[in-house]
Amino acid sequence: MEGGSGSGWGIVVPGHSTRGEPSTRCGTLVEHAAALAEARRPEVVVFSGGALRHGTTTEAEEMLLTWPGRRDVELVLEPTARSTAQNASRSLPLLLAHGVREATVVCAPLHAYRVRFFFTRLYGSAGVRCEVRPAPVAATPAAAAWELAAVVVMRHQLRGARHELETRG
Repeated sequence: MEGGSGSGWGIVVPGHSTRGEPSTRCGTLVEHAAALAEARRPEVVVFSGGALRHGTTTEAEEMLLTWPGRRDVELVLEPTARSTAQNASRSLPLLLAHGVREATVVCAPLHAYRVRFFFTRLYGSAGVRCEVRPAPVAATPAAAAWELAAVVVMRHQLRGARHELETRG
């Protein structure tokens, strides 16, 4: 994907927490997204993720606070998503509002399958091309178990995300 300022390109970073607290993995995702933004200026960077256990901030807010990247791009919070499907459905209107037609989603390698499943379907139906870019994050047995368990509800979550987009628009 080529481009620069005015390219209609954006970055989305779905949050990651462990037991309701920000994870170190999430910090790596943010750093990876910042490196992408340095190489090519996006129209917008969307941080997506809902409430954390301590209740004072969200995953999205925590990511914004740790953003080490450029400040000449719009940094947008989507603080309500509680699943990967919601990360996709709730970030999409924000991208469209910024004229984004191509998006790069930064995630952990184990999470890439589900991210591709949701984001390419939901974004593609709105005419937004989606690339999934795994960050260099080590896999853990717990993360692998979580991803395997989540496969069971993917189709149900996709239907819910599509319904959410249809009723919003």
